[in-house]
Amino acid sequence: MSTTVEIRCINKSESFDPHERILNVGGLTEGGRPWKLSQTEAIHYIVKDTCLFYVKLGGNEVNVVIASHSGWKYLKTTADGDQPDDLLSLPECPA
Repeated sequence: MSTTVEIRCINKSESFDPHERILNVGGLTEGGRPWKLSQTEAIHYIVKDTCLFYVKLGGNEVNVVIASHSGWKYLKTTADGDQPDDLLSLPECPA
């Protein structure tokens, strides 16, 4: 059974391609401690059904899913079209 985890921040790369822009996703544990995973690690946890990630948008929880563009796997929300705009609008994770 997967653990439900809220993504509250991201780290972006220097790429202008929105499909290759997210490097890391992060948030806080239930105890308030920060966590951060690479996008590759987050995709792995979704594939293995270890974690179900979501973001809060306008008070609603929106699931984060794996998408593919030109063979590149990336994360986006179910509310997004082709590009990961909801995730890209999150604040930067601390270093």
